[in-house]
Amino acid sequence: MEIKLILGDITASDADAIVNAANTKLKAGSGVCGAIFRAAGYFELQKECDKYSPINTGDAVITSGYNLKAKYIIHTAGPIYKDDTSSIYLRNSYYNSLKLAYSKSLKTIAFPSISTGIYGYPLDKASVIAIDAIYEFNKDYPENNMVVYFYFIDEYTYSFYQKYLNKR
Repeated sequence: MEIKLILGDITASDADAIVNAANTKLKAGSGVCGAIFRAAGYFELQKECDKYSPINTGDAVITSGYNLKAKYIIHTAGPIYKDDTSSIYLRNSYYNSLKLAYSKSLKTIAFPSISTGIYGYPLDKASVIAIDAIYEFNKDYPENNMVVYFYFIDEYTYSFYQKYLNKR
């Protein structure tokens, strides 16, 4: 498994699937979630999301990509940060998204930095959890050949992931 970090707009990714940092009701929100809904086509995407709603924090579901380059959108509900007990839910968001992509034989997946926006997860902790979850998935499914992309809209967020990835 290969991990690539990209400064750019996740909605422009041509990965097989992009991951939406969703809320448990799978409703269009702000930040990454709002951008994905706008780019994909709000009404069509919301109609499909309503079929799967609600989901639990850390779970993942898959929908069509609609107007995106990506064929699919994987929606995962990351945790609202309260303390370090939230870490298992954040780990599950990444791990379950990867597992869902793997079950569909997808080769590429693009993640945002889940829960680090309005959900308040500290970047120093979130970046470690995200990268570790990917390595854990790769250990559990060594036969997978997925390429994992992380998309960041700013260099500040990018720097936390780059720093930890360089340590691995």
